[in-house]
Amino acid sequence: MNDLTYGILSRLHSASDYLSGEDLCREFGITRSAVWKHIGKLRDAGCRIDAVTGSGYRLIDLSGAPVAGEVHLFLTTRSAGRIFHYQKETESTNLEAKKLAAEGVPEGAVIVADTQSAGRGRLGRTWVSPAGKNLYFSLILRPSVASLRIPQITLLVAAAIHQAICDLYPCIEAGVKWPNDILAGGRKLCGVLCEMQSEPGLTHFVVVGIGINVNQDDFPEELQDKATSLKLETGECFSRSRLLATVLNRFEDLYHNWQREDDLGFILPYLERYSLLQGKEVCIDQFSRQITGKVCGIARGGELVVQTEEGVELKISSGEASLRKAYTHL
Repeated sequence: MNDLTYGILSRLHSASDYLSGEDLCREFGITRSAVWKHIGKLRDAGCRIDAVTGSGYRLIDLSGAPVAGEVHLFLTTRSAGRIFHYQKETESTNLEAKKLAAEGVPEGAVIVADTQSAGRGRLGRTWVSPAGKNLYFSLILRPSVASLRIPQITLLVAAAIHQAICDLYPCIEAGVKWPNDILAGGRKLCGVLCEMQSEPGLTHFVVVGIGINVNQDDFPEELQDKATSLKLETGECFSRSRLLATVLNRFEDLYHNWQREDDLGFILPYLERYSLLQGKEVCIDQFSRQITGKVCGIARGGELVVQTEEGVELKISSGEASLRKAYTHL
C-alpha cells in the first residue's frame, strides 16, 4: 500500500460521516478517477468501504476480518506487520509462516487467518479456531542471539499481549500464566506457541503463533469453564485489526530491548507483577516427573523459580504448571 492509498484510508478512518470524492480530490490533489482507483486498492486489501452516489465514501466499522489495510491504520512498527499475509482459511498460520520463512521472507512478516482447520497450541493440543471471531496469527523472527535464549521470546510475546489488552481494555483483569498463556477470570484468553528452525550455533528463524479469543461467545461445552474471550469479559465486540496492531507495536519495542540486553531482566518486574503463579503453590508436570513447590519468581533467563517443600530452589525451564489448591484449572 503506497503512501497516498494509506493517506486516503487514514482520512476515511478519521471521518465521522461520508467523504465526497470531490473532497478527497481537493485534499490529496488527485482526480476523481484516481480516487476511485485508490478506493479499489483498499477494497482489494480487504477494507470494507461503502460508496453512495451523492454522498461519497465511508469506511465501515473495523470489527470484521483483520486485513492489511485496517491493521496498518494502527501500526507504529518498523518491521513487525509491515509484510502482511492474510488468508480467509488455512490449516495453521504457523505452518504457513514456516514455509514462508524457509523461502526467505524477512523478519517481521505476519501471517493472519480468519479461521484455521488444524490450529495447534503447546504440547500438540488443538486450538479451536472458529471463523469471524478471534485472532489467529504468526510472526516470523530472525533474532541474532544465542539459540539458548530463543525460549525467552514466549514470555516477551505474553508480556506484549498483556500490555496490549491493558492498553485497549483496561477494565479486563488479565494475568500471565507462565510460560505462554493470558488468563482472565481463571480462564484462558490467549495462548502462544513458539517454534524455531536451527542447527548448532545458528538459528535460521523463529515462528511465533498466537491465538487470542476476541469476539467468541459460544465455546464448546467442554471449554466453557476453561476458555474466555474479550467479549465474554466485557459484553462488547472488539476490532481484531486494532488489537493485532497494538500487540505488534508492543512486541516490537520489547523485542528490540531484549536483543540489546543479555536476558529478560528489563521486563521481569512487569512479568512478576502480573504473574498468576507468583507466591502460589504449584505442580509442574514435566512428562516423566512432577515438581511441587512455591513460585518465588521468574529468573532472568525466563525459567520459573520454584522452592520445593525441602527448601531447594529450582529453575524450571519447561513444563505445564497448575495451582495445587484453589483455581486448579489454571
